Amino acid sequence: MKKILSIIAIATSLMTGSLTCYADDVALRTGDQLTIRLGGVPVDEISQVSGIYTVDGKGDVNLPYLGKIHAGGLKQADVQSNIETAYKTKGIYSTPVITISVQFDRLVDVSGEVRVPQRVHYTQDLTLLGAIAATGGFTDYVDETKVAILRNGTRTLVNIKKVRKNEVADPTLEPGDKILVPKSFF
Repeated sequence: MKKILSIIAIATSLMTGSLTCYADDVALRTGDQLTIRLGGVPVDEISQVSGIYTVDGKGDVNLPYLGKIHAGGLKQADVQSNIETAYKTKGIYSTPVITISVQFDRLVDVSGEVRVPQRVHYTQDLTLLGAIAATGGFTDYVDETKVAILRNGTRTLVNIKKVRKNEVADPTLEPGDKILVPKSFF
């Protein structure tokens, strides 16, 4: 029952767009925009570093006085620590405090025999059942035994009837996943 209530809460949040995904939940990737704020330094220096930066194609962020700092594949706390350490190591600032926030939409596409096919906002705990619930559930014509998850060119078929009997088998989704819910022929 607790799992069902959790899925309903997630689905409601996803449908209303009120759920926020934080960078510390997910590894950063190319194209993510980081708002970096610098503290612990003289006031006139804060504006030299504070600003919005984009993770480039190589996974790096180009910062004043440091140059390229790797961010791709790392979580927010790791990038913050790496930037602070780099400023200290190079002797630029003795006690910098870096704060990073990320503006990004990580989505999962759900299409086929669901009530409202749509892109669902990704959260770290989003599962297949949660994504389907966020789209209003199945239509009357669904084949629940062959729901497909497309990820990085790989297709995984999931039997939702079996997942409902064993909730531990409910697959966790990743940003960029595509869920295809087929129509039943009977």
